[in-house]
Amino acid sequence: MQTEAMVMMTTGGPEVLERRTIDLPEPGPREVRVRVRAVAVNHLDLWTRRGLPNVKYDFPYRLGSDIVGEIDALGAGARGATLGQKVVVSPGLSCGTCARCLTGDDNLCGQYRIFGEGAQGGYCRHVNVPDTNLLPYPGDLPFAHAAAIPLVFLTAWQMVTRRGEVQPGQTVLVQAAGSGVSSAAIQIAKLFGARVIATTGTDDKAERARQLGADHVINYATSDFVAECKKLTDRRGVDVVIEHVGGEVFQKSIVATRWGGRVVTCGATSGFTPALDLRQIFFRQVQVLGSTMGRKGDLFAVLEHVKAGRLKPVVDRVMPLWSAPEAHRVLEAREAFGKIVLEVD
Repeated sequence: MQTEAMVMMTTGGPEVLERRTIDLPEPGPREVRVRVRAVAVNHLDLWTRRGLPNVKYDFPYRLGSDIVGEIDALGAGARGATLGQKVVVSPGLSCGTCARCLTGDDNLCGQYRIFGEGAQGGYCRHVNVPDTNLLPYPGDLPFAHAAAIPLVFLTAWQMVTRRGEVQPGQTVLVQAAGSGVSSAAIQIAKLFGARVIATTGTDDKAERARQLGADHVINYATSDFVAECKKLTDRRGVDVVIEHVGGEVFQKSIVATRWGGRVVTCGATSGFTPALDLRQIFFRQVQVLGSTMGRKGDLFAVLEHVKAGRLKPVVDRVMPLWSAPEAHRVLEAREAFGKIVLEVD
């Protein structure tokens, strides 16, 4: 069949995204075709659009990791799926047969890919996905809000619960509160009984971080977050830092951490090569932990918490899919708090 999509024929700026009609094969064995209703925009989309050395681009290439919609066709032997069923699509793809996959650590599979990064994504009206990537839809949540869940909440869940091992009563510093991952991490840390300190660059975003549950918010444009964290912890430092900024922020996050604390990082939007004083790591026994995505199975818990109202997707604005170039510009300019979601008419 043919369907419409926003595709890129080369890497580059937002202008490389263009509306085209593409050919889509019928769903294969144990696949379903999803009529996409909404797809969220992530920083991963920006990096992939600009060009990543590890991605093999099969042009026309589609971005988009967070896909929600309705099943409108079934491949042979498709399991757990019915026509018209509303679904959330798990953004990660793995082989399903290796030791990592079979013990639940599918995001450590050697063949791990993400829709929109290594696999054709959801910037389209229709997309084929494996039946193993279908997740239960969280109640009567609007499509645009459901699309704001998968990638950022899965990433934040692993950072807070598995890598950060956050416990009740601990103090967690969440950097860049306005990002999708951080807006999720604030809520998850509070869910697990932590005290949350968040950072952001504007007073407006600071207020929105408080509304999500942050106990203290530091405006890094006017205050030194390391000094403020020390004051708020009686000079001890925070137990865990949730970080994805990189550069100087990563360097200072280590200093803000207590002896034996943890810094968990999943990205480097401001720079990949921070200058580090290794004494701050080995002498104070600070753990630096990398994190990418999370276990597919953890999304079931996330969606249950969303359905129960304990976790809430944060949507800054909803735009048409065909406005994807403008959505990318908004995200690059850091004008959003939470997620930008593209609706598919």
